[in-house]
Amino acid sequence: MTQDPDGEPPADRESPVGEPVIRRDPRVAGESAVQFDPNDPESLAEAADTVRQFASNTAGSEDNVFMLRGAAACAALVRGTGSYKAAAERADGEATISFIRKWARVHDLPRSIRRHVALGEIAPTGAKHIARVSGESRFLLAWAALDHDLTVREVRSIASRVNEGMSVEEALDAEGIDLGSLSVSLPPETYRELRRHAALEDTDPDEIVEKALDNYL
Repeated sequence: MTQDPDGEPPADRESPVGEPVIRRDPRVAGESAVQFDPNDPESLAEAADTVRQFASNTAGSEDNVFMLRGAAACAALVRGTGSYKAAAERADGEATISFIRKWARVHDLPRSIRRHVALGEIAPTGAKHIARVSGESRFLLAWAALDHDLTVREVRSIASRVNEGMSVEEALDAEGIDLGSLSVSLPPETYRELRRHAALEDTDPDEIVEKALDNYL
């Protein structure tokens, strides 16, 4: 099984699909997190009920953790039934194939992205569009959304351009956004030394930071 760049399983990861790695973080939901196991009949029934309520918006307030729980339930239901169609039939109600597919993909986003969703730094509706793109593009679009406070409409537009064949950089540029542009605050001493070394080496601070990060990462 291939791994995402941050060491996380890809979308074809196996059970327990709904393990609340992010949602059980005390900063997010504490002990209120729910786990869904697609191989356990009772857990699968609970996932179906959660999806049904999620689709009709009766499971709780429209917050990030509530949406991530619904996304986890969608993913578990798909794994447990074997297809989006079977999952929709099992959930019944207002849970359509399209609805389940979109939210299951949100749950299959890398953990580093889902953490920002859980903490309210990326809107769950924006995460749905990030999940529409694949591979490295997911990370680039997610980090751009964070660093440039992209709206859900902007994320949707960029994701659509990427799926039409543009690179993320080209799609962001079309929105007037410079990929990789990041504002960093440094302690005065570090800032002083960075500027001093840049002047002595006749280079830009960006180049020194880039080299240092290459070594660190």
